[in-house]
Amino acid sequence: MAKKHLGRTIDIHAGGQDLVFPHHENELAQSRCAHDGEPFARYWLHNGFLSLNNTKMSKSLGNVLLVHNMVKTIPGEVIRLALLNAHYRQPLDWSDDSLAAARRMLDRLYGAVRGIEITKEERAQAEPAAAVVAAIEDDLNTPKALAEMFNLARVLNKTTADDERSRLAAELLASGDLVGLMQKDVEEWFSGDDDGELSADDIGKLLQQRETARAGRDFAAADAIRDQLAASGITIEDGSGGSRWRRSG
Repeated sequence: MAKKHLGRTIDIHAGGQDLVFPHHENELAQSRCAHDGEPFARYWLHNGFLSLNNTKMSKSLGNVLLVHNMVKTIPGEVIRLALLNAHYRQPLDWSDDSLAAARRMLDRLYGAVRGIEITKEERAQAEPAAAVVAAIEDDLNTPKALAEMFNLARVLNKTTADDERSRLAAELLASGDLVGLMQKDVEEWFSGDDDGELSADDIGKLLQQRETARAGRDFAAADAIRDQLAASGITIEDGSGGSRWRRSG
């Protein structure tokens, strides 16, 4: 079947580490014998095991998680980053904590480019950071690639020149494109799904009331609105350009 559809030698053969012996070694031996010693696959990729709360994930234990079910309640990018945070050859423990950490990491990446206008054309023309590309080319070293993206985000956060900030933001977004992250509009990301206790319109109205209270030096009322928003999972970020909000959950 492999020969019929893929040829005598295939580019990539993947599978779990538990398949190295005897399954893949048998495939290799059979293919070489059948094809006069020609290699069966140019690259062999064996992934590490996935566990759930320190317990091996398996059908027999009934603790298998399916992505198409998870994305109903968890942003797809959060799932992707949680998986990319470990090298594919290494074991990965899946837990609520790992998902929460992935969400915080994405908040940092999106936060670095927040407020910087990058057009679709500028993003399409930008090149991903060379260090990110080098990490991906090094046996798909996604943890290293992510580390380089966060290093780029730190540099961006410290940069004040507008032109340089735009260049770095475009480079960070292009790096995100390479690994399938930062694909949402920034404000959409921080707004989250509009199915929370408060809608985006409700939050906007409360923020306006808060600004009016602060302008009138009614700080008690302003603090009460902040507390109300916090109780609904809304974090307020005050800055020189005004107040912004994001869903904390």
